Amino acid sequence: MRMSVFFLPTLKETPAEAQIASHRLMLRAGMVRQTSAGIYAWLPLGHRVLRKIEQIVREEQDAAGAQELLMPTIQPAELWRESGRYDDYGKEMLRIKDRHERDMLFGPTNEEMITDIFRTAVKSYRNLPLNLYHIQWKFRDEIRPRFGVMRGREFLMKDAYSFDTDAAAARRSYQVMFLAYLRTFARLGLRAIPMRADTGPIGGDLSHEFIILAETGESGVYCDPDWLTLDVLTDAPGYQDDLNPFFERYTGIYAATDEKHDPTACPVPADQLVSARGIEVGHIFNFGTKYSEPMNARVALADGEQVAVHMGSYGIGVSRLVGGIIEASHDAAGIIWPAAVAPFKVGLINLKPDDDTCRSLCEDLEGTLAMGGDDQVLYDDRAERAGVKFADMDLIGLPWQIIVGPRGAKTGTVEVKNRATGERQEVETTRALDLVA
Repeated sequence: MRMSVFFLPTLKETPAEAQIASHRLMLRAGMVRQTSAGIYAWLPLGHRVLRKIEQIVREEQDAAGAQELLMPTIQPAELWRESGRYDDYGKEMLRIKDRHERDMLFGPTNEEMITDIFRTAVKSYRNLPLNLYHIQWKFRDEIRPRFGVMRGREFLMKDAYSFDTDAAAARRSYQVMFLAYLRTFARLGLRAIPMRADTGPIGGDLSHEFIILAETGESGVYCDPDWLTLDVLTDAPGYQDDLNPFFERYTGIYAATDEKHDPTACPVPADQLVSARGIEVGHIFNFGTKYSEPMNARVALADGEQVAVHMGSYGIGVSRLVGGIIEASHDAAGIIWPAAVAPFKVGLINLKPDDDTCRSLCEDLEGTLAMGGDDQVLYDDRAERAGVKFADMDLIGLPWQIIVGPRGAKTGTVEVKNRATGERQEVETTRALDLVA
């Protein structure tokens, strides 16, 4: 992709309404534009990041045995009246009427709808366990939306729902999702801390938030130092292994409050804990028969007994993660994307586009890099000053920069910059391609 044609409306100045780093940088980097309070349009650069995060979330849900479907954003109020939540949910639910005066709502979550889908199709224990998920836009009418996509009204969310015959099987499904979440965040380049949490309007008696570490985080985080050395991609058990020892070790020993360690929730002594700040990016719940009982979602056991299924729900804020990653990974110059979610892998900077040698070398490099896919290279071929190009490339935070100037082009050398470390190397072009591979 060439910057001369790429829709990338960067800003030199920070909009006055942006209070935190991710909001400032997403606006300045041309990732999003606000269309109304707490609602954003995702522009091409931001949309690329959003889709990369979504795909990693999808792959880990699939690996854990969940099956993807897609439910609508608009839901009938009658389902929520069945569960008893229509009046209880509060003003965050956007209630609407269709042309026939039927009560509808813009879904803030999908427990009722998925329970209705399940109860019409599944009648036997032989079809369990079952986990269904989708990635869909949600709406919660926040009284004071702020912090950009971190606390907006419309947001993209992955929500999964598990169905089991009894409490023990439901706990196993919960453990599988717990592990899937840790692996998801690790693949995104994040260190996630699981925290015992209140169940809130979702309900149930077992719940964990997943907090990513960031200096600008809204939550106080206290964790065992051992957690920070755990590599969940290699050290954690597989989904088919016995998850109980791992689950017991890494659930319930972490506590999050506004400012202090809670010894009633965390048995690890305060002097053995690490204190940090963090941002919630995921929340999981095991709520038993809270929805299946009132909505009559039952299956027949082997002996013919009809039982209400035990359920859980599992949410990841996909759009919120974009902001969370930036909060965890940025500097004074701009964003520093982890490689797994970067909108492009390499920023190719032509310092003198009207020089034939520079242009020829850049086009050769562009062609070679682009063979790896359309997310490999963003080529700055604009007739702008070098300072503008450097500032824009640092702002949008691509992992690598290859800088081509007229003197180096004559000898086949370029400068390679690692955005995260700031390290610069002057190397031959073939070596540059090896470095960014």
